[in-house]
Amino acid sequence: MRKLKLLISLLIAVVAVQAQTLEVGLFGGGAYYIGDINPVLHFNQLKPSLGALARYNSNSRWAFRLSLTSADVTGDDQKVKFNEDRSLGFKTRINDAALVAEFNFLEYFTGSKKDYFTPFIFGGFSVFQYNPQSLDGVGLRALGTEGQNIGYQGRKQYSKMGFSIPFGFGFKYSLTKRIGMAFEWRMHKTFTDYIDDVSTTYYLESGAIDPGNQGQVLSDPGMNHQPGMQRGDSKTNDWFNYTGLSITYRFNMKSRSTCNTFNNKISQ
Repeated sequence: MRKLKLLISLLIAVVAVQAQTLEVGLFGGGAYYIGDINPVLHFNQLKPSLGALARYNSNSRWAFRLSLTSADVTGDDQKVKFNEDRSLGFKTRINDAALVAEFNFLEYFTGSKKDYFTPFIFGGFSVFQYNPQSLDGVGLRALGTEGQNIGYQGRKQYSKMGFSIPFGFGFKYSLTKRIGMAFEWRMHKTFTDYIDDVSTTYYLESGAIDPGNQGQVLSDPGMNHQPGMQRGDSKTNDWFNYTGLSITYRFNMKSRSTCNTFNNKISQ
């Protein structure tokens, strides 16, 4: 997490030197996940998300945004009811650093009296941290719930770092000369299937599960499966998504002559 914050600080410093305008602000909203426990229900078990962002406005149509967002996501077979008999559940904190390009469908400047709103789309790249736990807070990765700790069928421990492709759409609105607002729905297509600690098959005989062994019980809480039976779907990776509102403050960073030209534009 410290390395991510350092990276963001360095990138903001570089952008600030060159920026025509730089907007810095905060994000707040909700987060949820799509995966093996919740395969289709958007906005299910929505949890709070918070973040910070810096946006470099290249011109009235294009902007580049760097953001750091933190959120809790969760899934519970008993609530989603996609596979109640499985009885699996998880929660995890996701810390995400994303760099995206934004395209405004209309000309837009924060502070403009003319070009003060626009719908927009965006896409980019992100790196994130996660560490799934059971619903009562037991770390699942270390338990090897799909046989990773014994090398079952060659399975290895998964990483707590992941990469994703963030994309989405939203709406920007200029509130004052320097304050802007944006609402967005941001989806993250990840390259891991273990945000929920569920991916492949069971590895234990249900009759051999020791009720006193936490790892064995959490691998098959219903104690009604056999080795090789499907536990998750390894052919589809997990997603995490945000929806929320950001408030930003605009700084002019270039020379006075350039700033005057820009200010003349936004005052129209």
